[in-house]
Amino acid sequence: MTLREIYAFIYGRSGIFVGISMVIVYVVFRAIYNVFFHPLSSFPGPLLHRASRLAYVYRLTRGTLPMDLLEMHEHYGDIVRVAPDELSFAHPDAWSDIYKKSADELDKAHWFYRVSEACPLSILSEYHEQHGLLRRQLTSGFSEKSLREQEPIIRGYIDLLLQRLREISNNGQPLVISDWFNFTTFDIIGDLVFSKPFGCLARSDYHEWVKSTLEVTRLATVLQSLSFAPLVKRIVFKMVPDSLEHPQKRQMQRIEAILRQRLDVTHNEKNMMEALVRKKEELNLSIDQLISNAQILMTAGSETSASLLSAVTYFLLQNPAAYQKLTNEVRSSFSSEKEINISSVKQLAYMIACLNEALRMYPPVAVGLPRVVPEGGVQILGQYIPEQTFVAIPQWALYHREEYFAEPNAFHPERFLNDPKFSNDRRDGIHPFSLGARSCLGQK
Repeated sequence: MTLREIYAFIYGRSGIFVGISMVIVYVVFRAIYNVFFHPLSSFPGPLLHRASRLAYVYRLTRGTLPMDLLEMHEHYGDIVRVAPDELSFAHPDAWSDIYKKSADELDKAHWFYRVSEACPLSILSEYHEQHGLLRRQLTSGFSEKSLREQEPIIRGYIDLLLQRLREISNNGQPLVISDWFNFTTFDIIGDLVFSKPFGCLARSDYHEWVKSTLEVTRLATVLQSLSFAPLVKRIVFKMVPDSLEHPQKRQMQRIEAILRQRLDVTHNEKNMMEALVRKKEELNLSIDQLISNAQILMTAGSETSASLLSAVTYFLLQNPAAYQKLTNEVRSSFSSEKEINISSVKQLAYMIACLNEALRMYPPVAVGLPRVVPEGGVQILGQYIPEQTFVAIPQWALYHREEYFAEPNAFHPERFLNDPKFSNDRRDGIHPFSLGARSCLGQK
């Protein structure tokens, strides 16, 4: 080995060592700053969460974050620092402070709603003014009048679900009920959004489009958690296997093909995307933005509904008395299936209470929907919160706190029926569809 080669070897190794050392020093000093000198340093929380976002990301990707947040709030109280720049508020009064403030005060934390800058803006991630325009156009598709017009479509899929369940039960075969709820909700939403059925119930299996949607949703959680490490996120993007990347591309291609059909002026079918397609030029929407909004409507309106149906089924089967009471209510209210419709089911007080209790115990959005504090800071629960702080209400944690709900871990539909036992419950703090100008369009 020549002198030059020896020098190059030592220099190369030392360069790597220096680089690694600099990274370690930065991480250590950043953690020290976050714990002791950060504007949020006075707020309580687990040490690892105050020092770095990594602890939050770890719990999120593991799927334990909702339960972990409950433990944190039980230990630290109503306000917990869950990351260096994020506070969690598990108190009913925080809803009005965070989500019901004027639109110009607390904007959405876009890292949560938009996993990549390459993703077109949608009603979920759009900024205030454009969001308002999109919402006004889509509202008509979620009105009671519109739903009554679409009721024959909805009934058709429900009848097919019941037919399939009867066939399976007659054969004595076991079934995964959550799959069947997904088949039903995706078929319904696919028809309402695109006027294009997916045929999940007809074939008794997932359509490839639906399967890819669920795969992409799981991938989005991972990418979302990496938003605070852009370099790592770019690396992970490049490492995404074809088995996950291709379904997403196929998904976009299918939506684009359907929407381009809708852009045909001779196409007269009514669906939830009709208003946006008709106002495409006026709203200055690209085809990519139409695709993004259609995808949001599909996912938000189907998987979350299926989760609720699975949850209420589980809780009723675990509580025979509640199951029997609901059965009696339904059978005493209707003499035949034909009498059951969108208007008549609103009279089933116990059924609605069961759904509300299932939403409390198993909210489809279990973690918080983060907002970012604007310049100048705001007051939340009487505390000054500095600008650029992410704030959220962890729904699962809040709804399971004994301070605000009697027997929070038990299924009691009676808490929504003025039972004196639950008179002190903070039902005003239950908002599974969020609150304010950005609450869920389909909550009614």
